[in-house]
Amino acid sequence: MPSVTPAPVHEPLPVLGRDVRVPLITGGETTYAALDYAASAPALQRVWDDVAAYAPYYGSVHRGAGYLSQLSTDLFENARRTVAGFLGCRGDDQVIFTRSTTDSLNLLARAVPDDCQAFVFETEHHASLLPWRRVTYLAAPRTPEQAVRTLEQALAGRPQGPALVCVTGASNVTGELWPVSELAAAAHAHGARIVLDAAQLAPHHPVDVAALDVDWVAFSGHKLYAPFGSGVLAGRSDWLEAAEPYLAGGGASRRVARRADGGVDVEWHGGPARHEAGSPNVIGAHAIASACTALTEAGFPALVARERRLTAKVQEGLARVPGVRVLSLFGPDAPRVGVLSFVVDGWDSSHFAAALSAEYGIGVRDGLFCAHPLLRAVLGGASDEAGECGAAAAGPGGRSLNAVRVSFGAGTPDEHVERFVGAVGDLVRGGPRSPLSRGSAAPAPHLRPLRVPVPGGTSGR
Repeated sequence: MPSVTPAPVHEPLPVLGRDVRVPLITGGETTYAALDYAASAPALQRVWDDVAAYAPYYGSVHRGAGYLSQLSTDLFENARRTVAGFLGCRGDDQVIFTRSTTDSLNLLARAVPDDCQAFVFETEHHASLLPWRRVTYLAAPRTPEQAVRTLEQALAGRPQGPALVCVTGASNVTGELWPVSELAAAAHAHGARIVLDAAQLAPHHPVDVAALDVDWVAFSGHKLYAPFGSGVLAGRSDWLEAAEPYLAGGGASRRVARRADGGVDVEWHGGPARHEAGSPNVIGAHAIASACTALTEAGFPALVARERRLTAKVQEGLARVPGVRVLSLFGPDAPRVGVLSFVVDGWDSSHFAAALSAEYGIGVRDGLFCAHPLLRAVLGGASDEAGECGAAAAGPGGRSLNAVRVSFGAGTPDEHVERFVGAVGDLVRGGPRSPLSRGSAAPAPHLRPLRVPVPGGTSGR
């Protein structure tokens, strides 16, 4: 049968929360504009429906004799196959379900050979930057070509032994796409392996493990429209099979026996079960598989085209506002996903983000985005002080080194980005319409009570 080209996606994919109303500090309320997809994307309605349909049949995974256990096990293993197809995995690749991208990369860091040298650009998210035992950090490149040259030079001078390169597919700060296939070719030419942090890439752009020729890929469900506490590490099996289990416990152990000396002998499982000890998060795995299916059926070419249009609208709108500087490593014309960070002259970024929320019902992110060295590189900071992932750090002269990040995706309506661009212009030209808490990153809490509707009452403050 001939393949059918998906129709262009002119409307956003249905997501939960699209009709949520939030109070404004200036009075009244508005529909919430969720523009923090890079932190956690809303659940696709399709994902929620699939999870709700399965929930009555929830049961234990693996080894259960009952019907619901058998059904849940089948669902869990089918989810593994769906994810493998979504990622274009090779026939002998493993798909391991984890809790998140951070968990996936820490698992791999535990599994690499003891003498493995990791090579990581300083521009990585902390999840990619911090787990490695032996690591060489590479300076921030200013072009994709420089990134490849920097890696080649570092690998050419490395000592003999196993090596691993860890690189992002799309920056969680600038949204810029990295030259993954070129970096993979450079790594392999020098006898190294490569793991792709696809946390920001997979929700926005097709990821094909075989075509990119990466050895592993990691991503999170909560960024892929499936916020149910699951992630994925997929790729080559040999280092994973040779390593001690990431977690010791039931599910990972095939046989445990007491020894005469009082200890125990353990025979560990092979395959994904080796690193999936404990009761698997079958709902999380099912949700990720549902999201993979939904994005595949919608068609990535159409989704990418729509997101590029929204990205251009944001870039053009911010370019018209005086004093706004969009952050970039590779330049303003570099291809990117729907993630942009910026600073505004005369504004602390935390207060700017708070004003967007309080006065316009727009949710964005502010701070350092768990990428402190990258923020210092693009903002020109030289301070060694490090705040938390969402906190500002002090730069030269005491000025704040933080930024505002706007991010969007397949569920974002045009109106949300249009409201955002208009609000930025209004705030820069006219200032805030209501006072913000002095020294705080949020409006005074008593002016906007936080309440979550729950059955039988409300929760929150």
